[in-house]
Amino acid sequence: MKRNLHRLAEERSLALHARIADRLAADATPLERARGRVRRWEQTGSVASPYVVGWRAVLAGSAADVAAFLREPSEHATELRQVSPFAGSITPRERWQIWREQRRRFEAP
Repeated sequence: MKRNLHRLAEERSLALHARIADRLAADATPLERARGRVRRWEQTGSVASPYVVGWRAVLAGSAADVAAFLREPSEHATELRQVSPFAGSITPRERWQIWREQRRRFEAP
């Protein structure tokens, strides 16, 4: 059976964002950084408008609302996670751990 590598990438992204979501209740720093990043995207035009508009709307919510969105498996959330303002919120060690876990799940029979 051929494996869908695009699906693996989506599952990894969801897992990374779920880890960030877990932290938002205790630490608003990632949320504030993400809001600042989206403002910079808007000012510089460095990111396509649909991502800027989408993330601006999401990040206008409470930390709990943002956390719920980060865990959401919807098509809209999946699309926005392709260009995430939360880059850098996970340490490289954590990121690789999540990547390995997702790869094992993906390759499991």
